[in-house]
Amino acid sequence: MTKTALLLSALMSLAFVSEAAAWSRNRTVTSPYGTSHLSASGSCASGVCTRSAVRTGPQGNSLSANTTVTCDASRQNCSRTKVYSGSNGGSATVTGSVSR
Repeated sequence: MTKTALLLSALMSLAFVSEAAAWSRNRTVTSPYGTSHLSASGSCASGVCTRSAVRTGPQGNSLSANTTVTCDASRQNCSRTKVYSGSNGGSATVTGSVSR
């Protein structure tokens, strides 16, 4: 119960951050296996937070992940949808929700 309440609080606080909370990040990591890249961005407005990220590995394969979290304060619940797409044509969708 406590974990659920904490998760709900965290998700709702993220969803109600002002539009000024938009962000982006680009990172390159080099290791003995090669170079990997990450490009990500996100924002929150009106109870909805979004995040888009693309990771490209040393062999050129990539994975994109697009996440949307929607919170409704009056009903005290949040839902999340995350869609993964790979450069090989595969994809997966993960959904979930939490309520108080």
